[in-house]
Amino acid sequence: MARYKHIDTSPRFLALDLQRQLLPGTFEHALNHLLDHELDLSHFDSRYCNDETGATAYPPAMLLKIVLFAYSRGLVSSRTIAQACVEQITFIALSGDSQPHFTTIAHFISTLDEDIAKVFGAVLAICDRQGLIGREMFAIDGVKLPSNAAKSRSGTRADFEHQATKLEAAAQSMLARHRTEDQRPETSLDAKAAQRLHRLTRDAAELRSWLAKYPNDRLGARGAIVKSNRTDNESAKMATDKGVIQGYTGVAAVDDKHQIILTAQAHGTGSEQALLMPVVVELKPYLNATALITADAGYHSKDNLLALDKLNITALIADNQMRQRDERFETQARHTTKPSPLHNKTTGAETQKPPRFQPSDFTYDADAGTCVCPAGKHLYRHGSHCQLNGTEAIRFQGAKRDCRPCTLRAQCLRSPTQTTARQVAFFKPKTPSRADHLAADMRRRIDSEQGRAAYGRRFATVEPVFGNLRHNKRLNRFTLRGRTKVNAQWQLFCLVHNIEKLANFGAIA
Repeated sequence: MARYKHIDTSPRFLALDLQRQLLPGTFEHALNHLLDHELDLSHFDSRYCNDETGATAYPPAMLLKIVLFAYSRGLVSSRTIAQACVEQITFIALSGDSQPHFTTIAHFISTLDEDIAKVFGAVLAICDRQGLIGREMFAIDGVKLPSNAAKSRSGTRADFEHQATKLEAAAQSMLARHRTEDQRPETSLDAKAAQRLHRLTRDAAELRSWLAKYPNDRLGARGAIVKSNRTDNESAKMATDKGVIQGYTGVAAVDDKHQIILTAQAHGTGSEQALLMPVVVELKPYLNATALITADAGYHSKDNLLALDKLNITALIADNQMRQRDERFETQARHTTKPSPLHNKTTGAETQKPPRFQPSDFTYDADAGTCVCPAGKHLYRHGSHCQLNGTEAIRFQGAKRDCRPCTLRAQCLRSPTQTTARQVAFFKPKTPSRADHLAADMRRRIDSEQGRAAYGRRFATVEPVFGNLRHNKRLNRFTLRGRTKVNAQWQLFCLVHNIEKLANFGAIA
């Protein structure tokens, strides 16, 4: 029988050279070299006031090393990072066996703010110096991630007022019922009832305190009231393909040469249209005369097209009908097994109803100013200068004597039993605006052979980046609260991605 050496993996004391544990060509070696020899971290000095008195602080370079390496391995919890600095040899090598406490790590991450933005910019400068940024095509996209906030604690001020009133009424009703049963003016509640009463009054007090702290409703980009959140009021409810979440949108602008992330921002809104120009403004130093910006249909709006035209920036931004015009997507419906619960608002009964007559089914003569319904009855003019959704229209309405006995009421009216007569409107042609011309030009360019090829590069540029961050780095949620902290955490993950590119394609000593 063959004999083998015994392999002992039990704990032991070993004499190790910590620097030799960081093998050249690895992410940890590139990270260690960058933070020790390439980056200026003197701006971190203002965080400390221990020049003459006080305890010495952990070097920011060391803390950044262990945080970025932990994020590259999908470790986000400060307790897990602190434990790794005690047990894992690579963390021990990066930290110099200093073993920082988890509270030190947590405070460092939550207060990065402007400091991490400077580090992010310095790493980009190194990427540019080593020729990793092509400056030819940039892809802008975003990913919606849950935040460290409960979706159930969202609502408007009116919702919270109603909840507080209900809780206070329930507490008063509970006390009154107990006193009535005991027939005593003063009585002591049992432990379970006292605990419930305490919870009711506590929750009501928290609601009242929040309402006093935030006297106004939160407003969206267009001035409409959006739901606030009592855990993290800068996060927002947003729809995703997995359902509605309470979270932030992480936006990134990626260069197509080596997929370097040039801009990373986190915003507490699900409206992508409002996020395009802040990214473009930050991206502008990297643009040249031939640079092209690409984005999907979520960023398409007339305001964005006008803003890009004003800045003289070339862009390809898809519209909502782009895939319907592209024959390459003709068979995409076969991959959909069932309607999306986020967008299909019809019930089973509604889908069985016959289609109603549309304005195109009516015979309209603009010159004579007449309109004839599908049943052959003339409608009378109900308004010549109506404004519908900001567009001038001519409206017609059927006569009651014609509509009531009509056999086509079920096909003509949404509610045949309630609506007396059908109304129909025809919009007057309007003069195309500058935004309309820009939108038409965008459709023409994106439908061309060159436009489709250029826009097709967007998928291969930005989607692998989000796949790396979400799958390989296990970024499935933001663990901090407040846009400033979440923005810093998003930039940390994007910084990990860029340093990986430097380790793989750059020249790191």
